[in-house]
Amino acid sequence: MDAFADAIDLDKLDAEQFVRLIEVLRMLGTAGTGIEIGALRTETVVSIIDRASRAQLDQLMAVPELRELMLDELFRRMAMHVNPARASAAEIVVCWRFPIGEGAYERYQTVIENGSCLTGRELDRLPAATVTLPAADLLKLATGSVSIPVMFLRGRIKVNGDIPLVTRLTSYFDIPKA
Repeated sequence: MDAFADAIDLDKLDAEQFVRLIEVLRMLGTAGTGIEIGALRTETVVSIIDRASRAQLDQLMAVPELRELMLDELFRRMAMHVNPARASAAEIVVCWRFPIGEGAYERYQTVIENGSCLTGRELDRLPAATVTLPAADLLKLATGSVSIPVMFLRGRIKVNGDIPLVTRLTSYFDIPKA
C-alpha cells in the first residue's frame, strides 16, 4: 500500500481528483478492507501531504468527513512520534482550533507530560495556549513542510496564551521525513 501511495504523481491530479483519492482510501477503510490511511507508514502520509499542493489540501479540508479523517489521523500519530527524552520535563496543554465556518471551530487538544503525548477531541484540560489556524496549515506544520515562525510571519496562525511554548512545540516530536 505504501509503494502504491508513493508512486502516485500528485502533480497530475487536480484538487478534486486528490480529494476523490483520499475519499476512496476512507471508503476502503470504512469497508474493512485493510486499505486505509491508518495503515500507511507515517513517512508515506508525510510524503503525500508534502507533495500535495495548497489547493489540494484546502479542498481536502473543506470536506468535513475527510478533514475529520486527516485530523484524527494526524493527532493519533502525534502520540506515536513524541520524543520521550525531549518531552520528559515538559508539561504542556495546547488547544487547537480549526475554522470550519462563520465563528465555528473544530477543536482538538494535545497534552505533553512525563515524556508522553495524549491527543484528542476531549478538551478537559486548561490550555497554556490556544492555537487557531486552517486545518490544511496544520498538516503542513505537522509534517515539517513549514515552521511555526514562518506561519506567524504569513499571518496564518494565531496564538492566545504562551507563544514561546507554541514556537518550540514541534521540537518535542521526531517528525518522520518523506
